[in-house]
Amino acid sequence: METQIINSWNEFIDVTVSLDGWAFRGHRDARWPLFSSLSRYLLDFVPDKNEWQEREQRAIRVFRRKAHNYVNDPRTLEDDLRCLSLMQHHGAPTRLLDFTKSPYVAAFFALEGATDEAAVYALNTPVLWNIPPKDAPDFTHDKINPSENRNFEKYYFSGTNEFIWTGEPNQMDRRLMAQSGTFVVPGVIDRPIEGILSHYNSSQTLLKKLILPSKSVRTEGMRSLYRANITNATLFPDLDGLAKSIAFELEIVWQRLVTG
Repeated sequence: METQIINSWNEFIDVTVSLDGWAFRGHRDARWPLFSSLSRYLLDFVPDKNEWQEREQRAIRVFRRKAHNYVNDPRTLEDDLRCLSLMQHHGAPTRLLDFTKSPYVAAFFALEGATDEAAVYALNTPVLWNIPPKDAPDFTHDKINPSENRNFEKYYFSGTNEFIWTGEPNQMDRRLMAQSGTFVVPGVIDRPIEGILSHYNSSQTLLKKLILPSKSVRTEGMRSLYRANITNATLFPDLDGLAKSIAFELEIVWQRLVTG
């Protein structure tokens, strides 16, 4: 993994413009590794990794048994990736990691609540779509698609296949569209994405970590994103998103009125 310290908002723009087609994820704390919410939960509360497979399967099974009461078409729950996407959307721990095709959306999530060093991870998805892990050359992107042919049960639940898959469900909800969202789905959940990528051979960089010091990047970055209409209200197109966006209104509008 390449690491680069970004010292200004303009530098962030210059660096990311060359990463065409990559996927991005923002962390408000640069020390956080690329673990899914499921990984973090199990690491904190289920120390016996031998139980993880059963726990994950049960969580998905319970969600499917009950979620049909709240969705318009219960058949959407039959698609493993779509089901996990719904779980993720509504706050359940899953093995999915939210990424975005927009470096600016990722920067928003990194900088919004940052008080020290934030980070944007950049994943070279154009290369990863075309190379399998070195220990499993037949695990092509299409073969391990978690939406197809009971693949989630076949390749993911065992927790032994060190690969990642990137992509979106066949049906995307409004939030995923608003965020230019995509998912990274790891085959193992006891290692972060940066560890799993060591199982891939490539002459090209597969992962970059762009460190954004809050003191030098946040003010101009958040103002620029606000001017580009990248806010909680647009990224979460519902009343919750609008309410969350008010926090930055306190910051940006008050400063403008006082100084202008």
